[in-house]
Amino acid sequence: MSEFRIHHDVNELLSLLHVRGGDGAEGYIDLLQKHRTPYVTTTVSAHSAKVKLAEFSKTPEDFLRKYEELKSKNVRNLDPLVYLLSKLCEDKETLQFLQQNAKERSESSANTTSTTTTSYTLPQTSTKMSIQELDELRKKLGNVTASSNAPMPAEVTRKMLRDRHNKKNPTQPNPVFPNWVYDRPALLGDFMTGSTPTGEPAVAIGTLPLGAQEQALVEDLLFVLIGVDGRDITAQPVLGRQNRSFIVDSTLDMSIKELVNRILPVASYYSTITRFIEEKSSFEYGQVNHALTAAMRTLMKEYLILVTQLEHLQRQGLLSLQKLWFYIQPTMRTMEILASIASSVDKGECMGGSTLSLLHDRTFNYTGDSQAQELCLYLTKAASVPYFEILEKWIYRGIIKDPYSEFMVEEHELQKEKIQEDYNDKYWDQRYTIVQHRIPSFLQKMADKILSTGKYLNVVRECGRDVTCPDAKEVLYTLKERAYVEQIEKAYNYASKVLLDFLMEEKELVSRLRSIKHYFLMDKGDFFVHFMDLTEEELKKPVDDIVPPRLEALLELALRMSTANTDPFKDDLKIDLMPHDVITQLLRVLAIETKQEKAIINADPTDAALSGLEAFSFDYIVKWPLSLIINRKALTRYQMLFRHMFYCKHVERLLCNIWISNKDFKQYSLHSAKWFAAAFALRQRMLNFVQNIQYYMMFEVMEPTWHVMENNLKTASNIDDVLCHHTSFLDNCLKDCMLTNPELLRIFSKLMSVCVMFTNCMQRFTQSMRMERLSMEHGTMDGPPTQSEQVDEAEKKRLTTKLLAEHVDALQSDAGFEATISKFDSNFSMLLLDLLDKLSIYSTNDCEHSMISIIYRLDFNGFYTERLERMAIERSQKAAA
Repeated sequence: MSEFRIHHDVNELLSLLHVRGGDGAEGYIDLLQKHRTPYVTTTVSAHSAKVKLAEFSKTPEDFLRKYEELKSKNVRNLDPLVYLLSKLCEDKETLQFLQQNAKERSESSANTTSTTTTSYTLPQTSTKMSIQELDELRKKLGNVTASSNAPMPAEVTRKMLRDRHNKKNPTQPNPVFPNWVYDRPALLGDFMTGSTPTGEPAVAIGTLPLGAQEQALVEDLLFVLIGVDGRDITAQPVLGRQNRSFIVDSTLDMSIKELVNRILPVASYYSTITRFIEEKSSFEYGQVNHALTAAMRTLMKEYLILVTQLEHLQRQGLLSLQKLWFYIQPTMRTMEILASIASSVDKGECMGGSTLSLLHDRTFNYTGDSQAQELCLYLTKAASVPYFEILEKWIYRGIIKDPYSEFMVEEHELQKEKIQEDYNDKYWDQRYTIVQHRIPSFLQKMADKILSTGKYLNVVRECGRDVTCPDAKEVLYTLKERAYVEQIEKAYNYASKVLLDFLMEEKELVSRLRSIKHYFLMDKGDFFVHFMDLTEEELKKPVDDIVPPRLEALLELALRMSTANTDPFKDDLKIDLMPHDVITQLLRVLAIETKQEKAIINADPTDAALSGLEAFSFDYIVKWPLSLIINRKALTRYQMLFRHMFYCKHVERLLCNIWISNKDFKQYSLHSAKWFAAAFALRQRMLNFVQNIQYYMMFEVMEPTWHVMENNLKTASNIDDVLCHHTSFLDNCLKDCMLTNPELLRIFSKLMSVCVMFTNCMQRFTQSMRMERLSMEHGTMDGPPTQSEQVDEAEKKRLTTKLLAEHVDALQSDAGFEATISKFDSNFSMLLLDLLDKLSIYSTNDCEHSMISIIYRLDFNGFYTERLERMAIERSQKAAA
């Protein structure tokens, strides 16, 4: 995956830079792959890369500020990206290239702008001043923006989340509250800004004695710490996601004002936390955020108790500003951490797994601070409870209940009944999928096993069996990952065993596969002899003239008459007439987006009507859940292998029929014996070729590969291994049977066509010879024929004369029988030599080494090798001449 990711990222980067790919991109990809470092996301490497980039940057402070902002949002792959950019800064050649590219782009854009608009420039200082003025204007208009009727980002996000939830759960939609529920300023527990103060006008606090000033400020601070404006300390409106700021009376004594400014961040933290709790407690933000805000609310109760105790001291006259600063310091650190977490979750718009990832990372980052780590650990444990409840239902029962779309596994509505209709098996691959941004960082390594565990149990549960893991225990968050990793491993092992036993024993998967092998891989020889004898005449017809029920009846008869009658699953075998012959079908699969495919697609399939033999195939009925393994994609591969073997069987039968009909040619021949010797020799070479090809495919490819798959299935530990072994078996069979190589497939198709045309020619010649034989027998009859015999003999003579005339015309049009046989011999030999030549090339590759055995089988005495060498010498001599 890393290799594909590097390709994607580099091409994406170059496209963003408007740089053409090609050799330069490939070279850079190779360079990255050679020099990539596996551990670039450690804290040390990320920090050094960040420092290096800051040194190269013209505005280091802006870069560091942006980095911290992205880090607070828990942006994934941030550290690897910074590391990559730091390496690019060290590469002078790349920097020069990028600078040159940027210069060219700027020049081209400037030229384009000058041709379309009137160009004018502003001084650089005025542009900067305008931006500063705009920022100041935005700050001044904060009150207007806050009080406007336009929806705030939080409201927009809340509406989007609510609509998504209601669409996913139409029966249990989230309740829609009126706007005043969210805009109730007096009930939020936060500061009410913009309200008109009541009461008598206050005296300037700077005119009072220091003691009075201190007491007044202590009272104000106690109000401000719980979200209520004081007389001399007032809160400013909040703009967007910013922290709240305060204005302190300017006439206040400087020493007191300095101490007040130290305490005011706690009030700012309180405001941030309170707003976060109010917002994220809404239904739309998910159960993890609900649990997090509940834990924060518990801590805030402790905080309010502290403020109440301080107020009690103040009423007793025992609380000074210095004491207040002393008592509030331990809480300040806690409030700072809570506010930081709230701001990060808010900025990153985190939900579910992403919230847990942020909390987990914060917990680890505070490794040196035990109190801060304990606080983050408490929040993470509380927030992870609803997530782990969803996880437990998934890995222990195979049920997913995720109303707010927080869990790492997402369910898609797919019907398992359609698994046989689709070429690709979507149910297993797409019914449940992993959503990367919802995976908590501490479960990243176990994500695949979590997905597989629930899928296994879900399959068994949908078959009507209730399954529950016997080792089910509550999963709790801990810094020691081994605790829940062991639980997930136990659940995964149980789910794998349950589904595997269910398919192997109850659903008899291996027996089903053996049944498919009997028919699609021609394991039952007597069945095919009976079947082809019964259906030969029917399959010679065009496809449109074949009656499928008649073929089904003949199939049933052949099954009952052969050893296939003992197969308990024989009734699941069906007849299927395909729209294309096997070669066209295979070329369509292999020639993706090529000229050959376009030529095949553009060709009208009705130009050459298929015969039943060319279109015939078997099909097989597979029910759920076996259809997960024997899916439509696997059955299509079985069909390709069967049609390939079936056509070879058909050609073999044609050649054997010619051999039977030509046994007595020499006795009744009117032509030279050497002609028949050449024809018989060619027929025998063709028969030898077809039989050896069949033997190679059945006994050197399919049978050994099948035994390997059976042995692998015995040791398989889960259903994914079974899928892998079964797919590997089919892929190896297709490859070793030359069905995945278009070049070999075309040569083989031409060889089969030459054999079929030769048998047709010999069949016509045989018929003419048979009529010649009848005429010779008629000439040697004794005694005069009777009247009825005269009529029969006249009819025989007429037919004999007609056939002989057709035969003589055929011989004359094809330059005679000898020339015809010589042409067939030349074409067959050239194609066979070409096939052996290509096989010798492909067999040198490790991936196709098994093909070398067919070379030895077809060229066991070196006859074709000698001809290949002789042809190579002749070609070199012609080239030299």
